[in-house]
This record gives sequence, C-alpha cells and structure tokens, in this order.
Amino acid sequence: MKIIVTGAIGHIGSYIIRDLGISFPESTIVMIDNMMTQRFPSLFNLPSSANYQFIEGDVSQMNLKPIFIGANVVIHLAAITDAAGSIDMAEELEANNFQSTLKVAEACIKADAPLIALSSTSVYGTQNNQVDENCSESELQPQSPYATTKLKEEELIAEFVKDKSLKAIHCRFGTIFGASPGMRFHTAVNKFCWQAVMNQPISVWSSAYDQKRPYLDLLDASRAIAFIIKNNIFDGQIYNVLTINATVRQVVETIKEFVPNLEIEFVNNRIMNQLSYEVMCDRFKSKGFIFSGDIRRGIKETIDLLKYSNNN
Repeated sequence: MKIIVTGAIGHIGSYIIRDLGISFPESTIVMIDNMMTQRFPSLFNLPSSANYQFIEGDVSQMNLKPIFIGANVVIHLAAITDAAGSIDMAEELEANNFQSTLKVAEACIKADAPLIALSSTSVYGTQNNQVDENCSESELQPQSPYATTKLKEEELIAEFVKDKSLKAIHCRFGTIFGASPGMRFHTAVNKFCWQAVMNQPISVWSSAYDQKRPYLDLLDASRAIAFIIKNNIFDGQIYNVLTINATVRQVVETIKEFVPNLEIEFVNNRIMNQLSYEVMCDRFKSKGFIFSGDIRRGIKETIDLLKYSNNN
C-alpha cells in the first residue's frame, strides 16, 4: 500500500504517520511538508514497520502527479491552521490553503488516487442546540478566515466529486487535543495545559466559559483516518469527526485535577461567537466507527509531558 500524507510534520500529521506505519505494516508512506514550521523532530524515530519517504516541498507549487501515481490514498493535512491568528492574514491564508487543496485534488484526479480532505467544525455558527452535516447554509457561519476558506475547500471538493469523478471524503474535525511529536499549543485544550504548567493564568474567552464546543482526541483522529482507508469510505460526503462536545468550564475543571492552583483570566476574543451548540457525528458513527478518546486522558498526557519543565 502507498499512502501520501501532506503536512506530515504538523500536530496531526506527526501523530498519524506513526499510526499508519503500525496500522498498515510494510506500506510505503510518502510524507510531504514545506518545513515552514521547522518541526524536524516530527521525523525522529519513525516505526520500522513501514517504509517512509520524506519530500520537502510546497504542495501548492509542486508537480504532484508523479508522486501520487500508484497511491492508495492521499491524506491532505497541509494548511495554515491557526484560526484565531488568521483574522489578520486572511488573504495569505486563503491563497495558501485553498490553492494547496486545489492542487492536491487535481493531482488526485489525474493519478486516480482517493482523497481524505480535512475541514473543521469551526465552519458552524448556529442558534440551534445541535447541528450536523445536514444543516442549512444559514447555520454555516464561520467565525474566522480559516473557517471561511475551509467552506470554500469543501465546495471545491464537492464539485470535483460530482463533475470530475474525484474519489474523496471530507472530514470536519473538532478542535484537536492530545500530544504528538509535532504538536503546537495554539488551540484551546493544549494552550490551557501549557499555561497551567507554566504557572500562567489560563486565558478564557469571557463569552465562552459555559458554551459547548467540539473537541477531537488525536487518538480518535488517527483511528478515524485508518478506519476510512480500511473501509474504503470515499463516498464524496462530509463527516463530522469529534470525540466530545465540552464546555470550557469542563476543560478547566479537568486541568485543575492535575494543576490545582491554576488561575483563570477572562479575556475578549474578536472571532468568538456568542452561541453554544453541540456538533453531532452520527453520520460517521453509522459507518461503524466507535470513538474511544477521552479529554481527561489527553489533558493528563499533555501535562505529564510538561510537568518537569517548570518545577518552581
């Protein structure tokens, strides 16, 4: 089996490339990344059970067809992913993310390679208590340039599935938590863990303390991708993929189990909407997938990795 992973050294990619080597032993895993983030340790100590090949390059500029020929699946993770930071770099983010997805999708069509594309549950903004993939357009109210671009990418993939016979699936991932070799600390749970261990006040959006948001354990993210490949779920549909809907209060209370003296500092945020809702993932569960991640486990794992870094 030949598996292509773009954005392979990132937070999600660096975890998935290791799991793929175990889930699909003796496979060839081709990793592509532009190394913009300089996360070289993501490539350390890869499993010996698979054959790894790393290609440094920007997928929006590369000739991808020769690389994709013979691939059983392309997992497209390459993107600028900081939703909050994207508010000041909308044009750059759209140029990078949308063009990357366009080039990858076109190369998949030419190479006849199935595509797993990632979107985000941040595309939702609704007044309903619950939302799923069948929601109306009015309930898709992205709160950042990052999420707006994700919607455009979804539309592009849907068009290619319909008109150009692209074999694809689009997964709306919840906010990722959990540790990986290439992890970052800009998303809610991981950022809170970092602040807590560093004896910094946890910065909480004042409007959001009791609002529910969808979160996805890296464990479930990786298992979901392997599940899609093994079950050949390239039906052109969009699937919500998340471990839990949780409030910020629940996340903070869990962190307090491990860092009892943490402080909370309430702040305002420009892209945070004033609504609380649950994202449902029954469509993906109906395929037979069982989520087994746990936010407490993910928080404990992250704090345990950091616990000796600030022993004051």
